[in-house]
This record gives sequence, structure tokens and C-alpha cells, in this order.
Amino acid sequence: MKILEIFKGLFKSRDKPQDRYYFSGAPFLFGSSISGARVDEFSAMRVSAVYACVRILAESIAALPLHVYEYKDGGKERAIKHPLYFLLHDAPNPEMTSFIFRELMMAHLLLHGNCYAYIRRDNSRRVAGLYPLMPKQMSVERDDNGQIVYKYTPTKEEGQFTTSAQVTFQSWEILHVPALGFNGLIGFSPIAMARNAIGVAIATEEFGAKFFENGARPSGILEHPGVLKNPDKLREEWQKIYGGSKNTGKVAVLEEGMKYQSISIPPNDAQFLDTRKFQLNEIARIFRVPPHMIADLERATFSNIEHMSLEFVKFSLNPWVIRWEQSLNKALMTQNERGKFFVKFNVDGLMRGDYQSRMQGYSIGRQNGWLSTNDIREMEDLNPISEADGGNFYLVNGNFTKLKDAGAAYAKAGDKNG
Repeated sequence: MKILEIFKGLFKSRDKPQDRYYFSGAPFLFGSSISGARVDEFSAMRVSAVYACVRILAESIAALPLHVYEYKDGGKERAIKHPLYFLLHDAPNPEMTSFIFRELMMAHLLLHGNCYAYIRRDNSRRVAGLYPLMPKQMSVERDDNGQIVYKYTPTKEEGQFTTSAQVTFQSWEILHVPALGFNGLIGFSPIAMARNAIGVAIATEEFGAKFFENGARPSGILEHPGVLKNPDKLREEWQKIYGGSKNTGKVAVLEEGMKYQSISIPPNDAQFLDTRKFQLNEIARIFRVPPHMIADLERATFSNIEHMSLEFVKFSLNPWVIRWEQSLNKALMTQNERGKFFVKFNVDGLMRGDYQSRMQGYSIGRQNGWLSTNDIREMEDLNPISEADGGNFYLVNGNFTKLKDAGAAYAKAGDKNG
């Protein structure tokens, strides 16, 4: 009977939702890497490249203008009076600005693969506040009816909870932005997925620190021709006089035929610097951040750095922006508001080139009739010109005509003369 029970446990039905999603194996969890260094959200952030990538992406999302729009007459306009506008644009809760809230949520998303916020609603079920939750305290499960539920264990630092017992939320009570994942419910952490690469960076950094701590020179052995009565005392005295970076360069005095012999591999031979440089690019690759944005200018030039920055917006930032927008619209808009209102980030400011390129583009758009003066002034953050002064006029060059009408004016003139 026990054997049959084991086989029943191994071969479960896969055509229905499981109670909980488990990552398939240790490589997707925080823990020790093959290099021996432990990798979690805190140790990873102590690596300068990881800190720089997380900071760049988190601050970029937080700094983007975020507005609520309403569809109007085939176009759109800002819905300033919508309750969500103030929450998303200014302050989602009494303790945080919009920038701080989005920066924190994006940092959670980059480190844990998920970010969560409790949606406080008023009596009419409209959003009245957003409060971030710690990803490590949250589990996403399905109840007996197959519905998604969020189970959260509060911490003492969180003021919005009066209990430390586990709290169960329905899906409409949680704003959840997941990163890339396996099942569509939760995302997996980039830090956990790439923990071996980050572990190498941690290990090489620790090696460099120990190298300078030991006097910025290889460790070795002291060889004495005779028998030492107290070798421990000699070792301690040697370390006291010549150990540490502050004692680098001191001249060693060896007595009684004693010799010093190096036994370690010099850092150049071990390709220490090359390893650190490679890990810099490796971590930038994980977060899809251009190396020049984390101060690696080895391959950056004056001619390509602008295009690299535009590629950062299109290929690095834009997928996160779409992920955020769709999650906000899904979680915060009521059924009646969908299709009429929507949340959108404005990335136009980041996509702008240099001043000369912008002016040339505006000139082409103005002359060919798809940009008005006020369209251009809005993109340059300038006040609009009144309708009477022609701020909303769309102009086009008068010397353009259809190919079939070419020469028609001359034909008419000839008929009159004839």
C-alpha cells in the first residue's frame, strides 16, 4: 500500500491548478553559489554593479511622468479629476511620494522578481491608497475554487497592520507586478537565477579586499635554517610589522639566515582584473543595462553613446514600462472604467535626441502638417499659444500637389489664351 501511495504522489493530475507554485530546484532560490559566496538581495546589492543596475532601473521608472488619461473624441487628455491621478502622480499613501513608492516597488521587482502593494479601497470599492508589501513575506496560492489568493505575514515595521498573524488577501486587494516567470502567477528573481555569476563577483571582490588587507603582496613562508622554539610568535610579529595595506612597502629585515618565499599566484597571473571586468559586463547583461550607464566606458564613444542611451529606453526600460502599465490598469481600474480611462508612463523625454536633432524633426513635422506649434511646445514643456495666435494650426507646403494634377494649372491658362 505504501508503494502505491508513493506512486500516486509522484504522478499527480496536472490538468488542474496546484495549491501552490514551487520553483523546480535550488537554482531558483537565494543561497550559496558554486563559488561559496552566499547570494541574496542584501549580499547582491553590496556588489557595485548590481547596486548600479538596480538603482538605474528603479530611479528611471520612478522618475517617469505617470498620468491617468481619458479617451476623448478620438484622442486622449489627462484625467486630473480622477481619484487615481493624485495617488499615482503625487502620493499613493500619506507616508510616501510617488517617486519613493515606485522606486521601492521597482527595487523589489528587480531583486525578488515580484512587487506587491496592498490596495486600500473606500466604501464604493474605489482605490484610496497603495501600501507596498515585502515580497519575502508573501506567498501566492490558489484556493479550493482555483482562485488566486495572497497570503502575507506582516512585520513589526509595517504600520498598516495591527496583527503579526498571516493575512489572506483576495486578488482585487493586491497590486502585483511579476517579472519573467514560469507559470504566469509569480516571477523569479534575477538575482537567484544568476546567483553563480553574482557569486563570482562577490568572491573576486572579497579576494581583492583580503589581498590588500594582507599588505597588497602574496602570502608566503618564512624559511629558517634552524629549529624555532616559538613559530607562532614569529608569525604574529611578522604580520604585525609587515601585514596590512598601511605597511605596504616596508623593508623586511631577516636574521639568522631566514628566507622569505612567496607561494601564491600573483593577481595578474590569476587574471584578477580581467575577471572583475568580465563580471561587470555579466551583471549588466543580467539586467540589460548598457555598460556605459554603470561607468564602464571602455567601448563607449561620442558617436555611439547617444544611440546606446536610446536603446536603453527601447529595449531595457520599455518592457518594464509596459509591464507596469498593464498591471496598474488591471488592478486599479474598475470594470466600468476600463476602455475609458487608462494609466500611462511618458517616455518621450527620454527618447529625445540632442537639441539640433529635435529641432530638425520638429521642422519636418511642422512643414508636413502632422505637428502644430502647440504640439511642439508641449513636447518641449513650454506653455501653449492661444488659438487666436495660431497655436493649433496645422500647415503644409503649398508647392506640393498630386502627381495626376501636375500641369493642370498650365492647361487651364492655355485654354484661356486660346
